[in-house]
Amino acid sequence: MFNTFKYIFIPAIALVITMKIYTAWVKPAVSPDIPAGEEGSGEVLIGGSFSLTNQDGETVTDKDFLGKYMLVYFGFSNCPMICPTDMNNISLSIAGVGEEMAEKIQPIFITIDPKRDTVENLKSFITNFHPKFQALTGTPEQIASVANAYRVYYKEAKAEDLQEYLMDHTAYIYLMGKDGKYIGHFNHGQDISEIISGLKKFIQ
Repeated sequence: MFNTFKYIFIPAIALVITMKIYTAWVKPAVSPDIPAGEEGSGEVLIGGSFSLTNQDGETVTDKDFLGKYMLVYFGFSNCPMICPTDMNNISLSIAGVGEEMAEKIQPIFITIDPKRDTVENLKSFITNFHPKFQALTGTPEQIASVANAYRVYYKEAKAEDLQEYLMDHTAYIYLMGKDGKYIGHFNHGQDISEIISGLKKFIQ
């Protein structure tokens, strides 16, 4: 059984302050004009080839995941709440579809903060979530390339209240087909039951 994320123990006041600061920075993705969880068309150019490094230091490419339905999420390990919430929702949704369907799903976390998200940091971070997760990093150029392919916006953001910088970024969960093509996406904070329903609708 996987662990739920550890950030839930943040004191309530600190959490409210952090959320006010951070949620103001989270940007919507470039909309493909397809509602979350609904089928995409061949005209939607989201996704593509990549070659990155996982939490075990191994080089992985998009071809390694062909035959699986990918749930792709872009974020960073120092994220105070948005990313852990979505990662936890992905984990619970995979558990919620049942063992047989879960075998067909590959959850993938791609950092948009390669400067801090080393292989070692990602290996520690990913233990908080579903054991099937692959956490990927790469050079700034590699990350920029895959982010562009998924139409993901990201940028360093500094707040006077915080010592460390955060990342202003797109917060969508992308569902990709067994052929690597875009099917649809789920929004940040979308209800777990809706994610499960969407997965059951499209995963065969």
